[in-house]
Amino acid sequence: MRRPDPSPPPAFVPPHIAHPPARRRRILAAAGVLATAMAAAAIASRSTAPAEGQASPTPRVLASDPVAAGRYLVVLGDCNGCHTPRFAETNGAEPPESEWLTGSPIGFRGPWGVSYPSNLRLSAQATEEADWIAALRRRTGLPPMPWATLAVMNEDDLRAIYRYLRALGPRGEPAPAALGPGEAPETPVFDFVPVPPSRRAG
Repeated sequence: MRRPDPSPPPAFVPPHIAHPPARRRRILAAAGVLATAMAAAAIASRSTAPAEGQASPTPRVLASDPVAAGRYLVVLGDCNGCHTPRFAETNGAEPPESEWLTGSPIGFRGPWGVSYPSNLRLSAQATEEADWIAALRRRTGLPPMPWATLAVMNEDDLRAIYRYLRALGPRGEPAPAALGPGEAPETPVFDFVPVPPSRRAG
């Protein structure tokens, strides 16, 4: 009776491969965890991504807190250009932030009459947050306030501006009341009426 052939000797595996050092084991383990996380993220992104033809969420500003987001929006939207005295004339060098957004007694005159930049800090102090957002969503006021822009802003952004104004606190006096067409202002004004070339000085 023939004896079976002996089993072949096991293949030689270098010790550094058969028993990798601790650092390599940690790297391999971390790579496994990373691969698992990437796979999970890919699945999650597919499950939460908008379907084709579906609108994405309205863009909004992200910041460490709503007050920081509100400040960024105020600066980016150049709210100070109208609502903060001396800001436009000094290219933002004056006044300090503690005096921002207190309104202006200098009006804007056009076919609508004369409008004045309101004291936003007093307005925010006197208005509840929900009413503030609703007013900016629905209101159509006088130029040059960009009402159409405010109406399409993300609600979180409107809320952030409100909270920044509240954080600044009350300061200053209310702006003068708007005047109707043909009413003579008692304050300086910027004219928003086109002037033909023949009437321009010099």
